[in-house]
Amino acid sequence: MKNSTAVRQNAQRLLSDLRALGTELEKVLENSASEVTENALGRIRDQFRSAQDRFSNVYGMAKEKTLAGAKYTDKVVRRKPYQSIAAAAGIGLLAGFLVGRAMGDD
Repeated sequence: MKNSTAVRQNAQRLLSDLRALGTELEKVLENSASEVTENALGRIRDQFRSAQDRFSNVYGMAKEKTLAGAKYTDKVVRRKPYQSIAAAAGIGLLAGFLVGRAMGDD
């Protein structure tokens, strides 16, 4: 739960940074090319780097969680292969039933 909250917060910060970057770019584009200063371009570069850093953090955390889940699943399947097969078959039957039922309602 703690990791998912951190990922969600980082994703929200990333979106906020990207929105701020878009707003800054719109301001620059509204001005004529001769009025664009190094200061404005520097702010845009800083915001872009910040957004890149946040994206890297979100991606890294998601990758770690995915790998941890895959390792855990591998351990469980290796320890209890028959129970894993039965669980997968049960989930497949349930999903097939639900999809078939949804398709039949048309």
